[in-house]
Parts: sequence; C-alpha cells; structure tokens
Amino acid sequence: MSSRTLPLLFINLGGEMLYILDQRLRAQNIPADKAKKVMNDIITTMFNKKFLEELFKPQELYSKKALRTVFDRLAHASIMRLNQASMDKLYDLMTMAFKYQVLLCPRPKDILLVSFNHMDAIKDFVRDTPSILSQVDETYRQLIEIYTPLSAGEFQLIRQTLLIFFQDMHIRVSIFLKDKVQNSNGRFVLPTSGPLPCGTQVPGQIRQFSCSGEEVKRLQFSIGGNYTSAPREGSFEMFGERVIKLGTNMYSVSRPVETHMSGTSKNSAQHTKVNTAPNPLAKEELNLLARLMGGMEMERPANTDSGFRVNLFATDEEEEEALISRPEELSYEVINIQATKDKQTNAELAKIMGEFGESGDPAPTASNKGDDLLAMMDGL
Repeated sequence: MSSRTLPLLFINLGGEMLYILDQRLRAQNIPADKAKKVMNDIITTMFNKKFLEELFKPQELYSKKALRTVFDRLAHASIMRLNQASMDKLYDLMTMAFKYQVLLCPRPKDILLVSFNHMDAIKDFVRDTPSILSQVDETYRQLIEIYTPLSAGEFQLIRQTLLIFFQDMHIRVSIFLKDKVQNSNGRFVLPTSGPLPCGTQVPGQIRQFSCSGEEVKRLQFSIGGNYTSAPREGSFEMFGERVIKLGTNMYSVSRPVETHMSGTSKNSAQHTKVNTAPNPLAKEELNLLARLMGGMEMERPANTDSGFRVNLFATDEEEEEALISRPEELSYEVINIQATKDKQTNAELAKIMGEFGESGDPAPTASNKGDDLLAMMDGL
C-alpha cells in the first residue's frame, strides 16, 4: 500500500464531483450567481491550506465511509443541499468515473496526468477569482514537487492501492453502459486495441540477436488487436498539453446520467462485510478524519432562504425510490463523530461537532455506540 495515494484520490474524486455538480446546476437552471457561489465555495474548502497540509502528509488510505464523510461535508460547503439519495448517486458517479480512469491509464505514471486534467478543469472553474486560483496553483506546485520525482515502481504501487480501494465497487453508470465500456454486472470492459504507453513499441515481432548484438532473425506473430504508438508524452508541468484525455469532463456534452445498483452475489456481500469490520487502527483513522475536517473552513449562508436543493434524479419520486431500493451493502452511512467526553482534550473534534450543530441538518439519532472514540469504531 502506498502512503502517497490519498491526495491523488481526493483531488481526482473532487474533480469528478465538480464536473457532475456543474452539469446538474445547469440542468436545473440554477441562477448563474448562485451556481458560481456553490462552485467557488466548494473549491475554496477543497483547497484550504490547513486541510491540504493534513491531506499531503504520508498516510494510509482509510475506509470508504471515512472518505464519504469528507465528501459529504465538502458537497455541503456552500448554500446547496443534497438529499441522501442524491448524495449517494453523486458519490457513485465520482468513484466509478475515477475507477474507470485508473483502469485505462496506459502507464501507472499517467495517473498524475489524469490528476492534472482534473486540476486544469478546476482552475478553469475559478479563472475569474484570483484568490481561489492562487490556492489551486499552490496545490499544483505541491503535486509537481512531490509526485514527478517518483519512480515507475512507486506509481505502480499507487495504482495498485487505488484499485484495491475500488475493487468492490460495481455500480452501473448509463454513460458507460451506452458506450459499451461497462457490462451489465457493473464491471468495466478493457480495450484490447488502441494507443500504447509512451516509450513502448508496437507488439507483433520477435527479434533474435547474435552474441555480438547483431540482429540475425525477425519473426512476425498475430497480436489480436490494433495497437498504435503513443503520439507523445503528456506534459507534467503546470501548463502544457496532457495528451491523455482521461480525467477531462465527460459531462460537457448534455447526456442524462443514471446509476443502477448491480445485483451483488452472496460472496460479494460477504466480501464487503469483511472489509467493513472494525479496524484496530480505527481510533487513529477517526482522529485523522477529525483533523482533516477540522481544517475545512465551512461557510454557512447568513440567510437560510438563499439555500437551494439539487436533485441528481429526474424527479423527486425517482430520488425517493432510489433511497428505498438501495442495497444495504452499498449504503454509505456517514460517520457520526461524537466528542462529548473529549471537548477539552481534543479541541478540533469539539470544533467539528459545533459546526455540525450549526449546519441546520437533522441531529444524528441516538445510538448505543457510546461517547468515547474507541466505542464508536463499530460504526466504521
């Protein structure tokens, strides 16, 4: 497992979230000033300096529920509100899009180019707001400084870590199904043709050399696909052509996007259950999550009437039906962070709980988890 995976996972999922929200805000004819405020507020929170300081520290990935909690907070960082079913769909679309991009990367290092495509798009969203743009540029510099010196082996470890994180996610997405890149069981179809990784030769030849290094024989064989050489390597600088299209906005063309729950087998459900079992490092994970969320500076609207709800479904009825019919093993229950006993010893947790209380959201239901950190780990 790579300790450098979390920033790339967060930035790429965040980029996909912004693509989806931008498309939905346009589709629902939200006034331009409100839509811009939502995008600006989310990007400001996403690239908050203290938040990123915690994010870029070398660390292991934590549970899907913990990551979902961060993105739930991020999506509600402005005046926009999402019901649970819409938030579930948003997170499904984000994760499946990035999973597909990771699978299709010609080289492990190209994950960084995918990240830069997302960063380029995020910069474009805030191009008219210099203060936010400077935050994004600073993160860009950090990405270049930390990741461009990494070896091919280190990028392979990052790719492997990401695929392990995504391996149990098989949500069907209408765009992928229509383009025939996803099967009805939610698994992706990987192409056997197309451009090769930069720096590799088109397969189909076996060459034999003498002891002196002179080529003495050449044989041809069928490769079972139509491969082409990569045109050139994409730019790993802040400005430049990435060449690779993975990570660009697939919602730029108006297309309805739906998600469908794949029927999970008994073995799949059991595998998911094993993965969500209590973690012996859960206390450390929760404290890390608290530090991350404590770094988020959330803006609450002064006038609650200015807020609005975004629905990722065609109708409210579809949204309600999706919530009822969602399989339990695919439910993302947001972690409930309680700090009643630790308010003095952990000011960051207390701050987070204070922000939850001011959000205007329904109060969490009482549970038998207990108030101390260790007793809450069963909920992870």
